[in-house]
Amino acid sequence: MSVKEEPITALDFEKPIYELEQKIVELKSSASDLGADIAQQLLELEEKSNKLKVEIYGALTPWQKVQIARHPKRPYTLDYIKNCFTDFVELHGDRAFADDKAIICGMAKLDSQPVAVIGHQKGRSLHDNIERNFGMANPEGYRKALRIMKLAEKFNRPIITFIDTSGAYPGIGAEERGQAEAIARNLREMSVLKVPVISVVIGEGGSGGAVGIGVANYLLMLENAYYSVISPEGCAAILFRDATKAIDAANALKITAKDLYELKIVDEIIAEPLGGAHKDMALATANVKEALEKTLAKLLLLDKKMLCQARYEKYRSIGVFTQEKLTIN
Repeated sequence: MSVKEEPITALDFEKPIYELEQKIVELKSSASDLGADIAQQLLELEEKSNKLKVEIYGALTPWQKVQIARHPKRPYTLDYIKNCFTDFVELHGDRAFADDKAIICGMAKLDSQPVAVIGHQKGRSLHDNIERNFGMANPEGYRKALRIMKLAEKFNRPIITFIDTSGAYPGIGAEERGQAEAIARNLREMSVLKVPVISVVIGEGGSGGAVGIGVANYLLMLENAYYSVISPEGCAAILFRDATKAIDAANALKITAKDLYELKIVDEIIAEPLGGAHKDMALATANVKEALEKTLAKLLLLDKKMLCQARYEKYRSIGVFTQEKLTIN
């Protein structure tokens, strides 16, 4: 009798769950071979498995959430486009250098509302990942995104962006073509767009590569995504001189959805299926669609001036603190 192999996508902290699930599969196989009545034993194992999932996934550490955010089976931008929108038409190129496949841009409909959709896109296979540069955009990707944003503004279409990148590509060619300038220009131009802008952190939200399409009126974030000025590994390498201390860095950076919501950087957390969005893509995308519909309905009530003012106030309020003068009697 063969035992089911542990999936290669199982994370370290998930191994007890998968080991228990393998026992359940093995027991079911034995029951069919031997004709034994082991329904009660199976029921107990399944209940134990469900309880273990709640215990493990209900108390994830920041580093464990980073691992889930990077899961190779997690839904990507194209998955959300397929499941949340209709009539999607992809638009290519920055009209200056090239078409960057690390960023998807196009027009679509959210229900009956025409919108522009922009997002980072990783690959499922090695070949696809190389083609999409592992979701790390070059300057032409950000310039393409800005071109579509300006087009959306011209035709009064709300903009929805999906953030999922470890960061902007730091290669020599990208720097030569003005990576920093392209991102900085996006930040400036997005801040004054006269249409609603909604951003959703669906996986990794790394550094300037994330905020390059993330200056929004409303920032949504999936429960197990992360959003940070630098990756935990990068932070550990710089501050601790040891990239292996990424776990400590993840704890210190306050990068989880819960932390960022409490810091009033994220406006709303979108629930994920138990274990992560990759466990039930249909449910995950349905939750995102519901949040987008609700948020867009609110933003469509604001006029152009109010949209810009609200966006301005949102970012000016981040990190605000009060200082009191100490008086000594």
